[in-house]
Amino acid sequence: MNMTNTSQEDLILGARLRALRERAGLSQRALAKKTGVPNSTISLMESGKTNPSVGALRRVLDGIPVSLSEFFEFEPEMEKTTFYAAEDLPEIGKGRLSLKQVGTDLLGRAMMILYETYEIGADTGRVMYVHEGEEGGVVISGRIEITVDDQRKILGPGDAYYFDSKRPHRFRQIGPEPCVLVSACTPPTF
Repeated sequence: MNMTNTSQEDLILGARLRALRERAGLSQRALAKKTGVPNSTISLMESGKTNPSVGALRRVLDGIPVSLSEFFEFEPEMEKTTFYAAEDLPEIGKGRLSLKQVGTDLLGRAMMILYETYEIGADTGRVMYVHEGEEGGVVISGRIEITVDDQRKILGPGDAYYFDSKRPHRFRQIGPEPCVLVSACTPPTF
């Protein structure tokens, strides 16, 4: 299995797998138990965060059951929702970093929008992110330190950023209150 930056192809593969699993009435855990493939691996495959080997994909599909040819011919329906309640935004962050994604599925989308909350001391990590695309955002409240390449800037409410995501970058909450920002990334490869 190859851990890569998410590509549109990986998102399509993941959406296809999720749609077929749900159509079969299986949870990720049930499919994992049935196939011997870890639940975490199935989750990574469905979110487009890993590019599985043919063997790993075949083992998962055997549990649904669906052949490889049926899998690649299947076209899942794209999400058609226009409006989203705050409580319906899926959480894709962890720990002190909340990343709420607008929409439950990124299949067929050209852009990813996030409502981000950095609790006190939250940080995206010492290893800087690098991925395809561009991203930008606006700080709503609090303060955030953003590092892009060797540039570092502290932004506050109303301040914004925009950069090529292939440039190494990192986000770190600064100050006595959590930082909230709204960001967009295109294509949705975060």
